[in-house]
Amino acid sequence: MNIFNLPDLGEGLPDAEIHEWFVKEGDTVVADQPLASMETAKAVVDVPCPQSGTISKLYGKPGDVIKTGEPLVAFESTSAKPADKGTVVGKLEESNEIFEDNFTVGVQHSKNRIKATPAVKMLAKKLGIDLSTVKGTGEFGVITRDDVQTQADKNAEVPAGFEPLRGVRRAMLNSMIQSHTEVVPVSIFDEADISAWKPGTDITVRLIRAITYAAKKEPALNAWFDTKHSARQCFEQVHLGLAMDNEEGLFVPVIHNAGTLSDADLRKMINDFKKSVSNREITADKLKGATITLSNFGKFAGRFASPIIVPPMVAILAVGRLYQGAVVNNSGAIEAHNMLPLSLSFDHRAVTGGEATRFLGAVMESLQKE
Repeated sequence: MNIFNLPDLGEGLPDAEIHEWFVKEGDTVVADQPLASMETAKAVVDVPCPQSGTISKLYGKPGDVIKTGEPLVAFESTSAKPADKGTVVGKLEESNEIFEDNFTVGVQHSKNRIKATPAVKMLAKKLGIDLSTVKGTGEFGVITRDDVQTQADKNAEVPAGFEPLRGVRRAMLNSMIQSHTEVVPVSIFDEADISAWKPGTDITVRLIRAITYAAKKEPALNAWFDTKHSARQCFEQVHLGLAMDNEEGLFVPVIHNAGTLSDADLRKMINDFKKSVSNREITADKLKGATITLSNFGKFAGRFASPIIVPPMVAILAVGRLYQGAVVNNSGAIEAHNMLPLSLSFDHRAVTGGEATRFLGAVMESLQKE
């Protein structure tokens, strides 16, 4: 049996991965016939047969790594002197002449094969580049790192007619991507009958009061969740994020220790936030530390929604458009009552369905009081 060892495929590479076999055990081959394609850290190259003969054994399968100098293939023994010791790739002929080694190792045969090193493939995967769309500028059409980076830069160019998101809208984009990646959201819906309210009742202040009341009864929703450590932190005080928007995007200023403030203080803080958001004067410290969020989208339109939770928070309550609904009273008569639609989204990784429904029930209990 004549053993053909994996030769050095260039510049002292320690090993190579079997990319594809062009022969199988029992095949009769001729010298210089493509034997296998090997993937190194630099390129995919074809290794030719060093001699004619019959293949008796293949040392590995596609995906296996063969070290330089270790067996790659075995030929059935012949009476002829072995033609190769596995030191170089290509046909070996004995000669006393010395030739300058100016040839390229390996021949690429497949036009459809992606010619790129593992490192370049890894870079392409990281940048989201489809290598089949990249034209290689390296030797023999090999795709280089520069080719991948050039394609990535080209892909990053904003198409004609589009404008890139900047500032607040870009921050909103990043928050939504984080939420979509991490959170397991569930939304539940109900309505609060607020017909008992006195005229002129401040809806937003009542909603804040309802959230602080519910958080005391069911603190699991007034919390943060740490994805990395699979851990949560429940808060005694409610630091309420109040969703507001302007032409530039969405802002969520935070009312810290909301449960300790008077109705007048809450209203003043809400008005101050509205003014600063409208004038784009809100400071960064006013946008940090929320433990739960309130979104009152109903002032525009819509009754129910599936509001988006922004990590590390685990819950957000959204309020829809107030409307008059038909209600059957204790006497069996139909009455028109003011109904406030409520949508609660919670992160099911940290909050159970029971905790969420109890929280929403407590919100409704608070709102339906006079």
